[in-house]
Amino acid sequence: MSSSRSLENALDVSSSSESLSEDDGEEGWQDEENDELPDTFVSLYDNDKFDSVIAMFQHCKAKYDFDIWAIQQKFDLDFIGLVKLVNYVRKSVAGGDLDPDVSRKALFEDDFYLLPVMESDAVLYNLEEILMASRTAGKSELEELKDQMAALQSRFDAYRDEVSKFLDQKLMADAANSIPSNGEDPSVDGLKRKDDRDADYFHGYSFNAIHETMLKDRVRTDAYRDFIYDNKDIFQDKVVLDVGCGTGILSMFCAKAGAKQVIAVDNSNIIHTAREIIRGNGLDDRIQCIKGKIEEVQLPVGQVDIIVSEWMGYCLLFESMLDSVIYARDRYLAPGGLMVPSHAALVIAPVADSEIRQTHIDYWADVYGFDMRPMIPRASEECLIRTLNKDDVSGEGTSFKMLDLHKANVSDLSFVSKFQLQPATSSETLDGFAIWFDTFFIRSPNNDSSDLSIENAKTKGIVTLSTSPYTEFTHWEQGVCFVDRGGRLLEGKAVHGTVAFNKSQTDSRGLDIQIQWQIGGSDAQTQSWRL
Repeated sequence: MSSSRSLENALDVSSSSESLSEDDGEEGWQDEENDELPDTFVSLYDNDKFDSVIAMFQHCKAKYDFDIWAIQQKFDLDFIGLVKLVNYVRKSVAGGDLDPDVSRKALFEDDFYLLPVMESDAVLYNLEEILMASRTAGKSELEELKDQMAALQSRFDAYRDEVSKFLDQKLMADAANSIPSNGEDPSVDGLKRKDDRDADYFHGYSFNAIHETMLKDRVRTDAYRDFIYDNKDIFQDKVVLDVGCGTGILSMFCAKAGAKQVIAVDNSNIIHTAREIIRGNGLDDRIQCIKGKIEEVQLPVGQVDIIVSEWMGYCLLFESMLDSVIYARDRYLAPGGLMVPSHAALVIAPVADSEIRQTHIDYWADVYGFDMRPMIPRASEECLIRTLNKDDVSGEGTSFKMLDLHKANVSDLSFVSKFQLQPATSSETLDGFAIWFDTFFIRSPNNDSSDLSIENAKTKGIVTLSTSPYTEFTHWEQGVCFVDRGGRLLEGKAVHGTVAFNKSQTDSRGLDIQIQWQIGGSDAQTQSWRL
């Protein structure tokens, strides 16, 4: 079902199947305005029905202590605000929460609550009576009626515009997701490619599967849990910002560890599910969910004590989420505040005499009896994400880039770094390079990271998260860059060179990798890959 038709059915503001269809445009709305509106008002908390919206809200106040007049005055709610409040309460009650939290406006100000929960909800069309209650003193009945009619027309127009805007945004996001892989956009005029990619990126995180994969990654989730729970003294009574909160698992860890306030921000629609999860676990008094990009939302606080985020992508920097985390740090982190994780290191190692080359490169020499070797250059243009075993990697990896999350800038994420590798003496042919990352969770923002490695971190009791082929599997796997002409590895001859990471020029979330290398004193070779 298309987004436009789904929203149309959700609104159900007309008994006619013609209303709000794609071809009706403004006429559909005009027809609706002339239709007779429903005149039965169903309670927000039960199935009791009333002849007036005032009587219904008086019932809610007397029986459930829900005083819409007091809430309207407390937050100075306009018509749109009241619509969101009603839909928020209805959705909460439908989900089993008979005492929805209405203590903060932020709980129900998301545009998500513009969509009616109940079909043909007469309450939504009569909320003007709530606003008019304090404005009518001293006016004649005719004047009062004229004011009500004019205000109702104005408010309904505003509601229509808000819903139309919401629909337009959904259609734009859906259009971005349907853009062909060649990057061309034949259907949505005026959308920039970067915006398309961002829409696709955030939309991808709206689905269960990706969150299930991440949560079941024990290395990933255990590292965050262990650091937070083992250092409750750091989190006690602190304000924490969770950037890209997903299902809210890290936010809940922080709340359980004693944080007095956690602000969970995510721009994908998973935020609505996260809010329900948090409420269901009784943590909504400490965790506030906000939908939007961290660069665009307004937080309820000026500073936070700790920023926690699981921002790492393939080869660490794919997806460019670290840019947003750095923005959040510069904008909100208090002096002396803590970044979790605190450091991240990129590691490179030689791939030699590997079975994985046979399955991904040599495979093309004979495909069902046909020679497809022209595919090999294409296969060598991409950095593949695969699970390597320790036998695929020749010798130890070496760190070529360390990022201190308390100090790193966005400009540091495009770089050229030197490396030197010592392959195992039993290796013969260089097939390519493997790239992975290690992250570190250090209690203090002032630690020296010059000698930081997985090995010495463990001796110091520092919590780590490694995506190495020598450790337990993670969903990040490893990046594999196959080389066209690797050359013969000679005993005692080091492989040395440089690695360059740059943001893709054609994909705002993509990554371009270039490696220049020499084996011993041989001629230098250079090759590039895209991720």
